[in-house]
Amino acid sequence: MNTSPSPNTPPPPSPGRSASPNTSPSPSPGRLPSPSPSGAERADGPPVRLGALVPLTRPGWAEAGRHLLAGLDLAVREVNDTGGIDGRPLELLVRDTAADPERAAAAVDELAALGVTAVAGEYHSVVARAAAARAAALGVPFLCSSAVLDALTEEPTEWVARLAPAQSHGWRLYADFLLAAGRHRIAVATQPSVYWASGTRLLRDRLAPHGGTVIELDANALTPGALCDALAEHGATALLLLVGHPEPAVPIVKAVRGDRRLADVLIGAPAGQPEFAEWAGALGGDGAGIPFLRYLPERFGPLGERVGQELRERLGEAPSFVAFEGWDTVTVLASALRSHGTDRASVAASWPHLEVEGTRGPIRFSRAPGIGVRQWTWAPVQIVDRDPAEPDRLRVLRTG
Repeated sequence: MNTSPSPNTPPPPSPGRSASPNTSPSPSPGRLPSPSPSGAERADGPPVRLGALVPLTRPGWAEAGRHLLAGLDLAVREVNDTGGIDGRPLELLVRDTAADPERAAAAVDELAALGVTAVAGEYHSVVARAAAARAAALGVPFLCSSAVLDALTEEPTEWVARLAPAQSHGWRLYADFLLAAGRHRIAVATQPSVYWASGTRLLRDRLAPHGGTVIELDANALTPGALCDALAEHGATALLLLVGHPEPAVPIVKAVRGDRRLADVLIGAPAGQPEFAEWAGALGGDGAGIPFLRYLPERFGPLGERVGQELRERLGEAPSFVAFEGWDTVTVLASALRSHGTDRASVAASWPHLEVEGTRGPIRFSRAPGIGVRQWTWAPVQIVDRDPAEPDRLRVLRTG
């Protein structure tokens, strides 16, 4: 989940449109039309505005952004269909971050000037960190949907809350999974990023007391073939992809799968690249059997089942955990707005008092050790892969 983009990804195309079919043309790059608030004709008064940060163009992970926006937009429409916020419609102002921290910070400035009550969303951790810092500085509540970096802010703040579990929580579970599978000599193909460096450190700290080792391989300096040579030389039993998608993740997987010396090497992707259909389309059977983290319960309740079906209809495919994170984000904010008021300070003050039924369970925020923002402790975590016998089917390997 929340991978950093590859520095070699082609330049971004023109900004995409929001998931809503009832939109007007985007006025400028980075600014997207707001989904039309369904049910607004039954609500009175000026809209309550929410800003949404979403990666919709490269080098951002646009497929994740599309799922996140689908969840955000669906929840906005449901809020408006049930009377809005005390009779006022909820309006979503969407900005494409394209996985650029500076662009995200500038978007927070713009959205604050437009009078948003709060900012929501974002998928990439380094981008969310920039947005969180700017939101806290401006006194704008920011509910982070999907980014997991533990240090989302440098200092503790009451302005920021997060739904996604911290990276340390999920990645420690992933390290335990590797140990249980008998994988002790771990290689990581990595690129420069605070997120990847944090993941590598977490894995090393968890594996070392149990005799595990972590070897770092620079994916920018090594070709896929040279990386395979290094894996064979070090006798690695697992390779974890701490790199951007599709480049260089896809070429690395193809090279390792095609190297007879590495037939027994487990490929893993803790950040969640195999979750999305784009992965299966690019790799087919080679993309199966690669465990990754996702944040869904073992079984959905009635709410999760209903929202999942509606998201599937919107997306034309199975919704990822990111789409559910989007729906939960707006639902939490709507609860805060209805119970505590629509001024920014009141929303920020509401975090520790909220208890909201989300698609993946009851959502409450608290202070987790080492985390400087209000945190849902914890969203459900699974380790999943694509079934080698049926790559379109996901298998749950471990829960935590």
